[in-house]
Formats: sequence, structure tokens, C-alpha cells
Amino acid sequence: MSSLSQKHLLGIKYISKEDIDLIFKTADGFKEVINRPIKKVPSLRDITVANLFFENSTRTKLSFELAEKRLGADVVNFSASGSSVKKGETLIDTVNNILAMKVDMVVMRHSSPGAAVFLSQKVNSIIVNAGDGAHEHPTQGLLDAYSIREKLGSVEGKKVAIIGDVLHSRVALSNIFTLQKLGAEVMVCGPTTLLPKYICELGVKVETNLQKALQWCDVANMLRIQLERQDIKFFPSLREYIMLFGLNKQLLDSLDKEIVIMHPGPINRGVEITSDIADSPHSIILQQVENGVAVRMAVLYLLAGAR
Repeated sequence: MSSLSQKHLLGIKYISKEDIDLIFKTADGFKEVINRPIKKVPSLRDITVANLFFENSTRTKLSFELAEKRLGADVVNFSASGSSVKKGETLIDTVNNILAMKVDMVVMRHSSPGAAVFLSQKVNSIIVNAGDGAHEHPTQGLLDAYSIREKLGSVEGKKVAIIGDVLHSRVALSNIFTLQKLGAEVMVCGPTTLLPKYICELGVKVETNLQKALQWCDVANMLRIQLERQDIKFFPSLREYIMLFGLNKQLLDSLDKEIVIMHPGPINRGVEITSDIADSPHSIILQQVENGVAVRMAVLYLLAGAR
């Protein structure tokens, strides 16, 4: 198979294990490209990509833009804060106006779950979901699994704990789907108020004791507390959360094995993870960022090739 089974990347639940394997194999080649002196290839020379970000983003937006430019694409960046969306323009009108300028692909982040799926049904363009509310963030799920594969040799059979604010995290859902399709065991860990009610239906283990979760896993993926999505208090205080679910050196040293530490960013240093852990040899956080560019290059390249 040399192309993806789907026209769009809307979520990990829509793609197959074969799709993921193809993305990883393609990303391996692009990783070599971005580590050489001339970091560009003309693979998307005739393609125009619009980055539509209706929510704030640093790493994802920069990573997509860099991936697009490394592939030789023409790039248009759109930010909702300075656009006609503020004047009442609808999502479809906004996108159709951009597509009228002959844009081939749309990379979109939106606060509404399902926004990317909705858009794919309404406009004639390739859609890449860069995060839709607290639903999915497929390229983050892919790059996290790719980073585990790079560090540990494979994903199959590995035990991965996703720890923290699972309820508000789009990263958690994409990680669960990706890891399960690749044969990993998945556990979620956090305060019961930050674990979705449906979580057991996804076939994951559930733990509310951080020490037990860390002792079980090979990889700990620490999630950020998403205070901007919390309209009520989900735990008594940040101090109490740090005491029960913050990862520090003392806790890591108490384990009878070494584990890999990940974080999708941005890190709240001293909250979900301390600086000495984030910057330690256990951590592959910066490798995740580097791999994000290669994985997004692979996704864009494969989707553009199916046009």
C-alpha cells in the first residue's frame, strides 16, 4: 500500500493500522531529510496549504508550517482573532472563501468537537484535523507513538500510562486509539473527576494511584491540566493535585525500573512534571517535537499524493 485509505486525516479512529505503519515508514524518510544540511524536498511544490487556527497554538501551528515549507508547499496562515469570523462569518463561508483562492489542503484547529468531520462533508478540499475541542488531535497521537517506537524499538506489547487531565484532553483520545491499533496496553491515571465516564468502554485500564500507574508502565505520558477548558473546579487546589499526581524525581527514583517520560506540551513545570524530570535523560519531550515535523510531513505528503 502506497497511499492512505482515507482522503482526510480527521481522527485516528477513522484510519487503519496499515495507514499508521505507512505514515511511520514515510516519516522515517522525512526524518533523514530534516537532519541534513538542505532540509527541503520539492514534494508539494504545486500544493497550497491553508492553516486555519481558530484556537491558540504554538507547537502544532509551527510544526505544520515548518512541515509544509520543508515539502515546498505554498502556505497561507489564518488566525481567527484577526479575521471576519469576529464579524459573524460562518466556518463554511470562511473556508469556502479561502478555497476560492485555489487552496488544495486545509489544516484546521477548532474548539468544537467534530468540526473537521463537519467541514470535510461541506467543502471540496483535503482536511487535516489539528485538534477539535476535547475530541481528537490525530497528528499528536501519531507523533507520540512514533516517538515510543523510536525509543523502545516498537509499540507492540508496551505498557503506556496516560496521566493527568484525560477528560479535557484531545491528545489522550488520539493516543489511546493509536496505541491500541499498534498493539500496546494503555492505562489512564488521574483524579476520578478528570477521567471521562465512558473511559472503561475504550478497553483501557483505569488507575487513580500515580505510584501504581508508574510501577505498571514502560512509558508515562504526562498531560497538561487544561484550566482554560474547565468551567468548574475539578479538584480542590493545584497544590493538592501536585501532591497526588505531579511527577517528581523522588517518585521516579522510588521505582524499581526505568521508564520513558513524555509530555505533549506546553508543560506546566512544577505542576504535572518537575523541571529535573522534564530535562532528564528519561524524557523524550524534545524528540517528540522533532518527530512532529517528520510525522506531519508524512501525513501531508501521503494525503496530497491521493488527490
